[in-house]
Amino acid sequence: MSRSPSLPDTPSLDLDPEMSDAERLSAIRQHYERLLTVSEELDERLASATDRREELKAEVQQLKRRNDTLKTSSLYLATVEEVTDDGIVIKQHGNNQEVLTDASPHLDAEIEAGDRVAINDSFAIQQLLDDETDSRAQAMEIDASPMVSYDDIGGIDDQIREVREAVEEPLTNPELFEAVGVDPPSGVLLYGPPGTGKTMLAKAVANETDATFIKMAGSELVRKFIGEGSRLVRDLFDLAAEREPAVIFIDEIDAVASKRTDSKTSGDAEVQRTMMQLLSEMDGFDERGDIRIMAATNRFDMLDEAILRPGRFDRLIEVPKPDAEGREQVLRIHTRDMNVADDVDFADLAASLEEYSGADIAALATEAGMFAIRDGRTEIRRQDFDDAYEKIEDADAQTTIPGPTTYQY
Repeated sequence: MSRSPSLPDTPSLDLDPEMSDAERLSAIRQHYERLLTVSEELDERLASATDRREELKAEVQQLKRRNDTLKTSSLYLATVEEVTDDGIVIKQHGNNQEVLTDASPHLDAEIEAGDRVAINDSFAIQQLLDDETDSRAQAMEIDASPMVSYDDIGGIDDQIREVREAVEEPLTNPELFEAVGVDPPSGVLLYGPPGTGKTMLAKAVANETDATFIKMAGSELVRKFIGEGSRLVRDLFDLAAEREPAVIFIDEIDAVASKRTDSKTSGDAEVQRTMMQLLSEMDGFDERGDIRIMAATNRFDMLDEAILRPGRFDRLIEVPKPDAEGREQVLRIHTRDMNVADDVDFADLAASLEEYSGADIAALATEAGMFAIRDGRTEIRRQDFDDAYEKIEDADAQTTIPGPTTYQY
């Protein structure tokens, strides 16, 4: 058991009767100074004790709140499925268990089908919650436009034109389509090998339009619990409806829209349910207003036929690896801010980069710059590009799996 610190001894004043008046005065002065020192020490201890008391008070309050929280029964999230004369049918989130229950008397008149509610261990409705959009859906909204423009994309001029016609023009010039009397394409699917600029195209659209840009990956729609993926899809499209004009971009759509199989596993069944919800939402575009959808995939051959039919993706745009002219254009784009020597012939260099994608060329330019830095130079020479090419080819040879990879479009 710890002891509290002892109080300082209070000095006593002893005066000798034989002292002179001057000596008595000096002794009294010294005694007074000692009393002041003791008083200051006691004031410091009092201030320290007061601070410690406040800290202990705050700690006690925190412990009381924690204790009250532990005593409180947990509440669970659920959705109201139906309001009947016999009671309220709810479905608990996570396990999809449906229960017929009652609500607190003050909530009876407020609860409607579709409401989010909090229930206790006995499934009785305790609170009516705000019908907020899933926070994961809100997190996918991009507030700041990506710093990518169409000028940053090379070698796919035809694809850029088609994307702008299908996505940008309906949002910026809807009257043009009304004058011609045609409905704009409801969706655009970009497909092709990795690194050819599909995602950059979507970023450029986000940058060039004033529309809300919502980006998601197909893998993010595959959820663990039954019904979560479908709910997230609904929330995403509801968010787009609130923020219209809006563009929804689904990257790696093959993760959630692959061909249906006869597999009976719960995981495959959940993916198919999520795809059914996605198909349903895409069919509702005419009623949703100024909402355009873009998607990208490296595996076009894996997509289900239902998602490719007109009305969902009206425009299928292949984004191939660039040709020699396109590779030269990409080289110039990725080296425009670099100090490149005059001996670098981009046309000749591009001709030697057969089968290189835009991402491969960007990596080559960066690696060439690293060779120049390694040699202590600020200028990048043709030899740096050749060394970078050799290094990348050696790395690819070591990591390539035997056997050709073919893409069937």
